[in-house]
Amino acid sequence: MAGAVDVRELRRAFGPVTAVDGASWGAAAGEVTALLGPNGAGKTTTIECLEGLGRPDSGEVRVLGADPWRAAADHRARVGVMLQDGGLPTTVRPLRLLEHLADLYAGPRRVDELVGRLGIDGFAGTTVRRMSGGQRQRVSLAAALLARPDVVFLDEPTAGLDPHARLDVWALLREEAARGAAVVVTTHSFEEAERIADRVVIMAAGRVVANGTLAAVRGDRSLEDVYFSLTTGVAR
Repeated sequence: MAGAVDVRELRRAFGPVTAVDGASWGAAAGEVTALLGPNGAGKTTTIECLEGLGRPDSGEVRVLGADPWRAAADHRARVGVMLQDGGLPTTVRPLRLLEHLADLYAGPRRVDELVGRLGIDGFAGTTVRRMSGGQRQRVSLAAALLARPDVVFLDEPTAGLDPHARLDVWALLREEAARGAAVVVTTHSFEEAERIADRVVIMAAGRVVANGTLAAVRGDRSLEDVYFSLTTGVAR
């Protein structure tokens, strides 16, 4: 296990339901890794284990060489997290929230830079609970990137965004990788993977069914059913 992110034989079950079943993959610094798969593939459960929000039933996960479940505060400060939903206090306005978070870190990014890049200034006077889903996504992404983290976990970061905002987010994520961060993005969109990812990990039914460059995995005809599910949203 030597990458920025390493997953080995991860298994996580919820009662009789096995969400992740022996998954193994890794992500490197300076790259965007897309964790791709249809709904229910096990992507979010895997990411939660890497974030220290869930504990593996068996197998190992390591982030920057540490077990995220037992990680100390200085390790957690090196990891940016954007949840699929929630995680933001609902009664605060975005500028106050981001300024408060920036005060918790040494050498954070400038709040006004992220606010401008993500268009947050357009709804800066709105409390989180009154924001649209897309607006909350932008604030969550800004919060995840504030500390200049070495690893960033982003669970469907462009869900609910309009096409122009998606382009802005994609450009920002590529810049994070160019800075040297390991960026891990969950998505069920091939278009998103094509635009931003250096490597792709495809999951289906809790297992890794492909791992490599997008060009390599697209040539694997054994993944036809998975591609169908990703394109239509319907498993077959």
